[in-house]
Amino acid sequence: MTSEPPLLDAWAAELARALDLPQDFATDVPLVLDLARDAAHSVARPAAPVTTFLVGYAAALRGGSVEDVERATEIATRLALAHADPEEPSGS
Repeated sequence: MTSEPPLLDAWAAELARALDLPQDFATDVPLVLDLARDAAHSVARPAAPVTTFLVGYAAALRGGSVEDVERATEIATRLALAHADPEEPSGS
């Protein structure tokens, strides 16, 4: 799992407040970063923001629970990794 600088936790919390998300809302920053990495490295760099947006939107439509986020992330990760070039070294 990706480790993130504390700045990202602070940024996520500030943005959540600005977007009027519930006060108890917490972003799983490492989960989002891992998803973005897999999409960027397996599909194309611009796939990272598109993927994270679509996963968040799908999870929200399903109710927005932690389980909804995890399920949508699993689907997107599996799909992204299926697009990986077998000729590319892993961890690029």
